[in-house]
Amino acid sequence: MAHDSGQDDLAARHFSRALPLARTSGDLPLAANVAASNSHLALQTGDTAGAARWAQTGLDLAGRGPRIPSLTARLQTMQARALAAGAQRTPAVRALEAAHDTLDGSADAAHPWLSPFDAAALASESALILRDLEQHDQALTQAEQAVTLRESGRTRSLALSRIVLVDIHVRRGDLDAAVSVGDELLSMSPTLGSIRVVHQLDDLRRLLDRHKGYGPLREYLVRFDDARRARMLLLADIITPRGGTPT
Repeated sequence: MAHDSGQDDLAARHFSRALPLARTSGDLPLAANVAASNSHLALQTGDTAGAARWAQTGLDLAGRGPRIPSLTARLQTMQARALAAGAQRTPAVRALEAAHDTLDGSADAAHPWLSPFDAAALASESALILRDLEQHDQALTQAEQAVTLRESGRTRSLALSRIVLVDIHVRRGDLDAAVSVGDELLSMSPTLGSIRVVHQLDDLRRLLDRHKGYGPLREYLVRFDDARRARMLLLADIITPRGGTPT
């Protein structure tokens, strides 16, 4: 919750307390889950080396506990994301392939405290990894799969998946497709109050602005900015945007 509200320092403090408590209790899967969350947080703050270390710590912990494929796959995926962000192409691809093999391997053991990690989550993370590796056609396939799998799920997860899909269309140079998916993104509820979504929309706005010379995209940016202003008015009491309003 602290991370989702933009309080990453507070989130880090919570995780630093949670990990020794989980280890002391002997709950190795929970400890590995905390390590996965630490890896995710490190990626969000740009610490790719730290993200890789936390993913490996989690894999070591998970390997000593009961076999939970979704947990192991999540950690392998976090490892792949860290490696891809660090431009370590071959190890990143191997880690991602391992995650797909693990998640497809068998049914999960039950655990009440683990973060969910399913085919939709793996597709979304795979899209980001392949994007960072500049394998944009493969990234597009994964991003489209993530959107399809999440269309009947949580609104926030669907919004994040659509943001990634627009991003990849732009990087592939298909600006018409980016506008089409972008309009679907704007049609989502303006009261969606996730600061992660708001921040990623701001990042997307900056990416799109590089291509505003293309008429349909320039017209889309007008709609984007109108929708953003409406969203920020509705969420003014709970969200302080990172770095202010994009221009």
